Amino acid sequence: MPEKIYLDFNATTPVLPEVIDTVASIMNKNWGNPSSAHELGHTAKEALEVARGQVASILGAEPGEIVFTSGGTESNNLAIIGFALANQAKGKHLVTTRIEHPSVLNPFLHLLERGWEVDFAQPDTEGIVSPETVERLIRPDTALVSVMLANNETGALQPVEEIGKICRENDVCLHTDAAQAIGKVPVDVKDLRVDLLTVAGHKLYAPKGIGALYVKEGVRLGNILYGAGQERGLRPGTEPVPLACGLGAACGWLAPRVKHIFLEMEALKEEFYSMLHEKLPEIIRFVPPEKSLPNTLSVSFPGIIGADVLERAQGVMASTGAACHDRSVKISHVLAAMGVQEDVALGMVRLSLGVMTTKEHCRQAANAIIRAVKALQEERAQSGVH
Repeated sequence: MPEKIYLDFNATTPVLPEVIDTVASIMNKNWGNPSSAHELGHTAKEALEVARGQVASILGAEPGEIVFTSGGTESNNLAIIGFALANQAKGKHLVTTRIEHPSVLNPFLHLLERGWEVDFAQPDTEGIVSPETVERLIRPDTALVSVMLANNETGALQPVEEIGKICRENDVCLHTDAAQAIGKVPVDVKDLRVDLLTVAGHKLYAPKGIGALYVKEGVRLGNILYGAGQERGLRPGTEPVPLACGLGAACGWLAPRVKHIFLEMEALKEEFYSMLHEKLPEIIRFVPPEKSLPNTLSVSFPGIIGADVLERAQGVMASTGAACHDRSVKISHVLAAMGVQEDVALGMVRLSLGVMTTKEHCRQAANAIIRAVKALQEERAQSGVH
């Protein structure tokens, strides 16, 4: 059996050993309810606040601006629906993009059905939404703009900093879904000029079931859940202290390493691409390296179905787009928005690297993919399909 090579880090990441140790320690020794007034409650609360500070630190935020959630989906829903509910007096016009994750698009569609107006910004052929495109959509009654920091399928980095400047000039709140970016590129909420920012634990080597939302001081959100007053009243329910501490530990581990990880992954990704391009010169790359995440290689083998490539490439675990869409052979909404031709879109394979990925992993994966593509091309030629 060939070695299993995991190249689907954009779908989810393994949990770092250091994070596992932290979670286990909290579960074993510090399992109190942080709202309790006794010693176990106090120590749990202290651990929770340490984690809050670690998450804040990787974002350049203040600890009091971090709200723990169950993950990226809840953070996006709280940011979008919560802001819209609390700020209707500002206006009921909202702006997002056509390339967002479903956990952003669907809250906007929910609001659209309930009386808000929503404009969806169109990306260019590289999957990037220009600041000018967003600016043209902003109106006097625009309350919120939401633009992801990095696309989960193509890896395209969005010009959030420039969009943030435009939003500030127009007194419009800006939310960014940064789930794919944190730990891969430096993220600073002040540089980005964002008011709301989404964190998903399982995208950055923390456990599933934990996330966070950065809420800039002074930004008002309405509730989407109702209960007690935990997390500043924005996220009721007893805080999952072990998971929150796991997220904090992951952020603490990543923060001093982000720049090194960026350079190392970028070099490895480019070497990986060169291996593929040497033997498969017809390969199409969706986003130039300088405009994409350092770990994400989104490519297409025209005329070949991407899912068939991965089925034949023994041992390679990757995706043909967003993992949640993987079981259906359909053009992703992201590639459709980019105007990618059908035969190219269907040939898409997303190869995403992580901190555990080595040059040898890439070499073995490249060889397996090359063999798979050549075999499929030969079968196609023999069947007379053009």
